[in-house]
Amino acid sequence: MNNSFKFLLAFLFFTFSFLIADEKKIEIGIDEQLGKAIPLDVNFKDENGNTVSLKQLFNKPTVVTFVYYNCPGICSPLLMELGDIVNKSDLKLGKDYEIVSISMDQFETPKTAKERKQAFIQVLNGPADETAWHFLTGDSADIRKVSDAAGFYFKRSGKDFLHSGAFIFVSSEGKICRYLFPSFSERSGFGILPFDFKMAVLETSEGKTVPTIAKVLQFCFRYNPDGQTYVLNFTRIFGVIILLLAGAFAFFVILKPKKENRNTR
Repeated sequence: MNNSFKFLLAFLFFTFSFLIADEKKIEIGIDEQLGKAIPLDVNFKDENGNTVSLKQLFNKPTVVTFVYYNCPGICSPLLMELGDIVNKSDLKLGKDYEIVSISMDQFETPKTAKERKQAFIQVLNGPADETAWHFLTGDSADIRKVSDAAGFYFKRSGKDFLHSGAFIFVSSEGKICRYLFPSFSERSGFGILPFDFKMAVLETSEGKTVPTIAKVLQFCFRYNPDGQTYVLNFTRIFGVIILLLAGAFAFFVILKPKKENRNTR
Protein backbone atom coordinates (compact mmCIF):
# COMPACT_ATOMS: atom_id res chain seq x y z
CA MET A 1 0.00 0.00 0.00
CA ASN A 2 1.67 3.21 -1.15
CA ASN A 3 1.82 6.37 0.93
CA SER A 4 -0.75 8.21 -1.19
CA PHE A 5 -3.32 5.50 -0.60
CA LYS A 6 -2.59 5.46 3.14
CA PHE A 7 -3.00 9.21 3.27
CA LEU A 8 -6.31 8.98 1.42
CA LEU A 9 -7.67 6.35 3.81
CA ALA A 10 -6.68 8.43 6.83
CA PHE A 11 -8.25 11.52 5.30
CA LEU A 12 -11.51 9.74 4.51
CA PHE A 13 -11.63 8.25 8.01
CA PHE A 14 -11.16 11.68 9.58
CA THR A 15 -13.86 13.25 7.41
CA PHE A 16 -16.34 10.42 8.02
CA SER A 17 -15.72 10.61 11.77
CA PHE A 18 -16.34 14.35 11.61
CA LEU A 19 -19.71 13.77 9.96
CA ILE A 20 -20.70 11.05 12.42
CA ALA A 21 -19.88 13.31 15.35
CA ASP A 22 -22.31 15.84 13.90
CA GLU A 23 -25.06 13.19 13.69
CA LYS A 24 -26.12 13.44 17.31
CA LYS A 25 -29.71 12.93 18.36
CA ILE A 26 -32.10 15.68 17.36
CA GLU A 27 -33.17 17.76 20.34
CA ILE A 28 -35.50 20.14 18.54
CA GLY A 29 -37.00 19.33 15.17
CA ILE A 30 -38.46 16.40 13.27
CA ASP A 31 -36.91 13.06 12.36
CA GLU A 32 -39.27 11.25 9.99
CA GLN A 33 -40.37 7.82 11.23
CA LEU A 34 -42.07 6.60 8.07
CA GLY A 35 -43.49 3.10 8.31
CA LYS A 36 -43.24 3.02 12.08
CA ALA A 37 -46.20 3.20 14.44
CA ILE A 38 -47.32 5.56 17.13
CA PRO A 39 -48.78 3.92 20.27
CA LEU A 40 -52.57 3.94 20.09
CA ASP A 41 -53.06 2.74 23.66
CA VAL A 42 -52.06 6.12 25.13
CA ASN A 43 -54.83 8.07 26.87
CA PHE A 44 -55.47 11.81 26.70
CA LYS A 45 -58.19 14.23 27.73
CA ASP A 46 -60.25 15.69 24.91
CA GLU A 47 -61.58 19.25 24.85
CA ASN A 48 -64.67 18.11 26.79
CA GLY A 49 -62.65 16.55 29.59
CA ASN A 50 -63.32 12.96 28.50
CA THR A 51 -60.56 10.38 28.71
CA VAL A 52 -59.93 8.98 25.24
CA SER A 53 -57.32 6.70 23.75
CA LEU A 54 -55.79 7.39 20.37
CA LYS A 55 -57.23 4.08 19.21
CA GLN A 56 -60.72 5.49 19.77
CA LEU A 57 -59.94 8.52 17.63
CA PHE A 58 -57.96 6.95 14.79
CA ASN A 59 -60.86 5.49 12.81
CA LYS A 60 -59.60 6.73 9.44
CA PRO A 61 -56.56 8.61 8.09
CA THR A 62 -55.64 11.13 10.76
CA VAL A 63 -53.64 14.34 10.55
CA VAL A 64 -51.63 14.78 13.75
CA THR A 65 -50.24 18.13 14.85
CA PHE A 66 -48.14 18.79 17.95
CA VAL A 67 -48.81 22.29 19.25
CA TYR A 68 -49.57 24.05 22.51
CA TYR A 69 -52.63 26.19 22.88
CA ASN A 70 -51.00 29.22 24.49
CA CYS A 71 -48.20 29.30 21.94
CA PRO A 72 -47.17 32.85 20.95
CA GLY A 73 -45.36 31.61 17.84
CA ILE A 74 -46.08 29.27 14.95
CA CYS A 75 -48.84 27.11 16.47
CA SER A 76 -51.77 29.42 15.77
CA PRO A 77 -50.74 30.14 12.14
CA LEU A 78 -50.15 26.41 11.67
CA LEU A 79 -53.66 25.51 12.86
CA MET A 80 -55.20 28.36 10.88
CA GLU A 81 -53.47 27.01 7.77
CA LEU A 82 -54.83 23.55 8.53
CA GLY A 83 -58.34 24.97 8.80
CA ASP A 84 -57.86 26.77 5.50
CA ILE A 85 -56.75 23.54 3.82
CA VAL A 86 -59.85 21.78 5.19
CA ASN A 87 -61.97 24.42 3.46
CA LYS A 88 -60.09 24.20 0.14
CA SER A 89 -59.82 20.41 -0.09
CA ASP A 90 -62.54 18.38 -1.80
CA LEU A 91 -62.01 15.69 0.84
CA LYS A 92 -64.35 16.07 3.79
CA LEU A 93 -63.26 16.32 7.41
CA GLY A 94 -65.03 13.60 9.37
CA LYS A 95 -65.85 11.54 6.28
CA ASP A 96 -62.44 11.07 4.69
CA TYR A 97 -60.07 11.93 7.53
CA GLU A 98 -59.82 13.33 11.05
CA ILE A 99 -57.47 15.74 12.80
CA VAL A 100 -55.84 15.28 16.20
CA SER A 101 -54.00 18.21 17.77
CA ILE A 102 -51.92 17.26 20.81
CA SER A 103 -50.67 19.84 23.28
CA MET A 104 -46.97 19.67 24.19
CA ASP A 105 -47.70 21.40 27.50
CA GLN A 106 -48.72 19.01 30.27
CA PHE A 107 -50.08 21.95 32.27
CA GLU A 108 -52.70 22.89 29.70
CA THR A 109 -56.23 21.74 30.51
CA PRO A 110 -59.30 20.59 28.57
CA LYS A 111 -60.76 24.04 29.27
CA THR A 112 -57.90 25.68 27.38
CA ALA A 113 -58.19 23.10 24.61
CA LYS A 114 -61.90 23.80 24.23
CA GLU A 115 -61.35 27.55 24.06
CA ARG A 116 -58.74 27.14 21.33
CA LYS A 117 -60.90 24.70 19.41
CA GLN A 118 -63.81 27.13 19.42
CA ALA A 119 -61.49 29.78 18.01
CA PHE A 120 -60.05 27.63 15.23
CA ILE A 121 -63.18 25.84 14.02
CA GLN A 122 -64.65 29.24 13.19
CA VAL A 123 -62.52 29.20 10.04
CA LEU A 124 -64.26 26.02 8.87
CA ASN A 125 -67.12 26.30 6.43
CA GLY A 126 -69.31 24.01 4.41
CA PRO A 127 -70.03 20.44 5.53
CA ALA A 128 -66.89 20.04 7.68
CA ASP A 129 -67.56 17.97 10.81
CA GLU A 130 -66.05 19.92 13.69
CA THR A 131 -66.34 16.89 15.98
CA ALA A 132 -63.68 15.22 13.82
CA TRP A 133 -61.04 17.74 14.94
CA HIS A 134 -59.86 16.72 18.39
CA PHE A 135 -57.89 18.98 20.73
CA LEU A 136 -56.09 16.87 23.33
CA THR A 137 -54.15 17.42 26.54
CA GLY A 138 -52.23 14.92 28.64
CA ASP A 139 -49.41 14.30 31.07
CA SER A 140 -45.79 14.73 30.05
CA ALA A 141 -44.99 11.00 29.86
CA ASP A 142 -47.86 10.25 27.48
CA ILE A 143 -47.15 13.32 25.36
CA ARG A 144 -43.49 12.35 25.00
CA LYS A 145 -44.36 8.74 24.28
CA VAL A 146 -46.39 9.76 21.24
CA SER A 147 -44.22 12.67 20.07
CA ASP A 148 -41.01 10.62 20.28
CA ALA A 149 -42.63 7.81 18.30
CA ALA A 150 -43.57 10.36 15.64
CA GLY A 151 -40.04 11.79 15.59
CA PHE A 152 -41.24 15.17 16.84
CA TYR A 153 -38.75 16.64 19.32
CA PHE A 154 -39.33 19.77 21.35
CA LYS A 155 -37.87 21.47 24.40
CA ARG A 156 -39.37 23.63 27.12
CA SER A 157 -37.93 27.13 27.44
CA GLY A 158 -39.45 28.92 30.42
CA LYS A 159 -43.20 29.02 29.86
CA ASP A 160 -42.82 28.34 26.15
CA PHE A 161 -41.50 25.55 23.94
CA LEU A 162 -38.88 25.41 21.22
CA HIS A 163 -40.29 23.33 18.40
CA SER A 164 -40.91 23.07 14.68
CA GLY A 165 -44.15 22.30 12.86
CA ALA A 166 -45.54 19.62 10.57
CA PHE A 167 -48.66 17.77 9.57
CA ILE A 168 -48.13 14.07 10.30
CA PHE A 169 -50.41 11.63 8.48
CA VAL A 170 -51.18 8.44 10.39
CA SER A 171 -53.29 5.47 9.31
CA SER A 172 -56.11 4.00 11.40
CA GLU A 173 -53.64 1.31 12.50
CA GLY A 174 -51.21 3.93 13.80
CA LYS A 175 -48.75 3.66 10.89
CA ILE A 176 -46.90 6.87 10.06
CA CYS A 177 -47.29 7.36 6.31
CA ARG A 178 -46.45 10.94 5.41
CA TYR A 179 -45.09 14.25 6.68
CA LEU A 180 -45.99 17.61 5.21
CA PHE A 181 -43.83 20.57 6.21
CA PRO A 182 -45.55 23.92 5.67
CA SER A 183 -43.26 26.63 4.36
CA PHE A 184 -43.55 29.98 6.07
CA SER A 185 -43.17 33.58 5.01
CA GLU A 186 -43.99 36.72 6.94
CA ARG A 187 -46.08 37.98 4.03
CA SER A 188 -48.24 34.97 3.26
CA GLY A 189 -47.86 32.79 6.36
CA PHE A 190 -47.80 29.00 6.03
CA GLY A 191 -48.55 27.36 2.75
CA ILE A 192 -49.43 23.81 1.65
CA LEU A 193 -51.13 22.98 -1.62
CA PRO A 194 -54.56 21.36 -1.20
CA PHE A 195 -53.47 18.78 -3.81
CA ASP A 196 -50.51 17.71 -1.65
CA PHE A 197 -52.81 17.45 1.36
CA LYS A 198 -55.32 15.36 -0.59
CA MET A 199 -52.65 13.00 -1.89
CA ALA A 200 -51.25 12.57 1.62
CA VAL A 201 -54.70 11.59 2.94
CA LEU A 202 -55.35 9.16 0.07
CA GLU A 203 -51.91 7.56 0.39
CA THR A 204 -52.41 7.19 4.14
CA SER A 205 -55.79 5.52 3.59
CA GLU A 206 -53.93 2.88 1.56
CA GLY A 207 -51.15 2.56 4.12
CA LYS A 208 -48.51 3.85 1.72
CA THR A 209 -45.40 5.53 3.08
CA VAL A 210 -44.09 8.41 1.00
CA PRO A 211 -40.79 10.13 1.83
CA THR A 212 -40.64 13.86 1.38
CA ILE A 213 -38.05 16.28 0.06
CA ALA A 214 -37.68 17.22 3.72
CA LYS A 215 -35.33 14.25 4.10
CA VAL A 216 -32.84 16.02 1.86
CA LEU A 217 -33.54 19.37 3.45
CA GLN A 218 -33.12 17.83 6.89
CA PHE A 219 -29.59 16.77 5.96
CA CYS A 220 -28.65 20.13 4.48
CA PHE A 221 -30.41 22.29 7.05
CA ARG A 222 -30.64 22.39 10.83
CA TYR A 223 -33.41 23.90 12.92
CA ASN A 224 -32.69 27.21 14.62
CA PRO A 225 -35.04 27.41 17.63
CA ASP A 226 -34.23 31.06 18.32
CA GLY A 227 -35.48 32.26 14.96
CA GLN A 228 -37.80 29.25 14.50
CA THR A 229 -36.36 28.75 11.02
CA TYR A 230 -34.11 26.27 9.21
CA VAL A 231 -30.56 27.37 8.43
CA LEU A 232 -27.86 25.78 6.31
CA ASN A 233 -25.91 23.04 8.10
CA PHE A 234 -22.46 24.00 6.82
CA THR A 235 -20.79 21.18 8.76
CA ARG A 236 -22.61 18.46 6.84
CA ILE A 237 -22.43 20.21 3.49
CA PHE A 238 -18.69 20.81 3.90
CA GLY A 239 -18.19 17.17 4.88
CA VAL A 240 -20.00 15.88 1.80
CA ILE A 241 -17.98 18.18 -0.47
CA ILE A 242 -14.75 16.92 1.09
CA LEU A 243 -15.80 13.28 0.58
CA LEU A 244 -16.63 13.95 -3.07
CA LEU A 245 -13.30 15.67 -3.64
CA ALA A 246 -11.49 12.82 -1.90
CA GLY A 247 -13.26 10.30 -4.12
CA ALA A 248 -12.25 12.23 -7.22
CA PHE A 249 -8.68 12.39 -5.92
CA ALA A 250 -8.67 8.62 -5.41
CA PHE A 251 -9.81 7.99 -8.95
CA PHE A 252 -7.59 10.40 -10.85
CA VAL A 253 -4.42 10.17 -8.75
CA ILE A 254 -4.33 6.54 -7.65
CA LEU A 255 -6.72 4.30 -9.57
CA LYS A 256 -6.57 5.84 -13.04
CA PRO A 257 -2.74 5.76 -13.35
CA LYS A 258 -2.74 2.06 -12.39
CA LYS A 259 -5.32 1.36 -15.08
CA GLU A 260 -3.23 3.22 -17.66
CA ASN A 261 -0.10 1.28 -16.62
CA ARG A 262 -1.90 -2.02 -17.18
CA ASN A 263 -2.97 -0.90 -20.64
CA THR A 264 0.61 -0.03 -21.65
CA ARG A 265 1.97 -3.47 -20.80
